[in-house]
Amino acid sequence: MNLNPILFPEKDRNFRGERGIRTALRTLHLASMGILLGGHFYNMPKDDLRIPLVCTVVTGVAFAAIELYCTFHWLFQIRGLMTLAKIVLVLLVPLFWEQRISILLVVLVIGSVGSHMPTGCRYYSVLTR
Repeated sequence: MNLNPILFPEKDRNFRGERGIRTALRTLHLASMGILLGGHFYNMPKDDLRIPLVCTVVTGVAFAAIELYCTFHWLFQIRGLMTLAKIVLVLLVPLFWEQRISILLVVLVIGSVGSHMPTGCRYYSVLTR
């Protein structure tokens, strides 16, 4: 069975309400990440940061799921690669706890730059060029 047409459709798939769902997810993701970063900056107890962490992860996973539903090309585009880099960095936080604020700031910068770079750069694919 050839999965290429399913994973890599010629035209990206979309679904009803996608824009609204993306906007809601983006808003929740930014808010929870802001609370998480601020909580670390102000040295809040780990237990108090559990909910913002879970919200950040869940909204990020939901975003990635939408992107992958549209097309798996996303994984090979700069925007997908930047997301993968952010995931790796967040996973490094427990290993480099003392550097967590710097790591989360880098994650924030990657997210901001990735969201605001020109479309031609953001959608550039290392797979298809």
